[in-house]
Amino acid sequence: MNAPMNPSTPAAEPRLTSLSHGGGCGCKIAPGLLSEILKGTARMPMPPELLVGIETADDAAVYQLNEEQALIATTDFFMPIVDDPYDFGRIAATNAISDVYAMGGRPIMALALVGMPINVLSTATIGRILAGGESVCREAGIPIAGGHTIDSVEAIYGLVAMGLVHPKRVKRNADAKAGDVLVLGKPLGVGVLSAALKKELLSAQGYRQMIATTTRLNTPGPELAALAGVHALTDVTGFGLAGHCLELARGAGLQARIDWPKVPLLEGVTELAAAGHITGASGRNWAGYGASVTLPQGFDPVAQALLTDPQTSGGLLVSCTAQSVDEVLAIFHRHGFVDAAVIGDVGPASGESNLVIRQG
Repeated sequence: MNAPMNPSTPAAEPRLTSLSHGGGCGCKIAPGLLSEILKGTARMPMPPELLVGIETADDAAVYQLNEEQALIATTDFFMPIVDDPYDFGRIAATNAISDVYAMGGRPIMALALVGMPINVLSTATIGRILAGGESVCREAGIPIAGGHTIDSVEAIYGLVAMGLVHPKRVKRNADAKAGDVLVLGKPLGVGVLSAALKKELLSAQGYRQMIATTTRLNTPGPELAALAGVHALTDVTGFGLAGHCLELARGAGLQARIDWPKVPLLEGVTELAAAGHITGASGRNWAGYGASVTLPQGFDPVAQALLTDPQTSGGLLVSCTAQSVDEVLAIFHRHGFVDAAVIGDVGPASGESNLVIRQG
């Protein structure tokens, strides 16, 4: 059964997902191409107050203001991943704010980024997209203090999100240590669900599950950052679990190891992926970094597709000491992340690869 249309959307308008060549974080430029595009920017001069820049492909920039405060600044925007305009706005806003939480900070305000095909979509539909984003910002306790709009061929919505963190509590994606345990906050499979939705083959229950996970703010971030045993923090988005684990491992000069049977998955995504509901971004991800991943012999191609599945508003990935795992999981559970799970560990670098997938 198809996901129900929002009754506020005029019937004559096209489906939002039909207006975009890719949806959600699946719109990201493939990792290999992005690396080529950005290779010269690292040579730019950086002020000492810039605690986190682009050097390790982290989730946000962090600029120290004084001894007690550092400013987190990030932006994220994309094309529709769902057809309901209100849900699209909610997902895009949640995804953008997540990068503040992933640095260990608390959001303070946002700016809206809006590009809409005004000759195709009604003002009512565009208003519903903005209202969805506003609802998430209210939940996060922040205002949308401004923004920018353009007339665009494809519908685009997102936020510039800003937050504050104590300089000593900034959690980068590059500070994992050998012996750490890896914990994932949300189950995987958003890209698979979105692919099924675009083909109008996602059930109502599947749609509800998709909305529930993509609109859940990663609020455990600041509490996790306060733990001495948490060394590195990031969120899993468009490059998939494998891509973001690789960033974590490469940044620290170590090797990440994922125990695939322990990785939480959204209900039904294995079956949907086996039926061919896989995004193009999943294949592009593997083409971009697959050479750096060691798979077990006979690894299931469906599992590989889920490993690279682009997550929109995905979960936090935590690298922490074994002694702090129980506290990390307790924080996740207090915030309602019941699927949070230990999925692997971090070891010394080896000639094998930066990421090893273990089957058993």
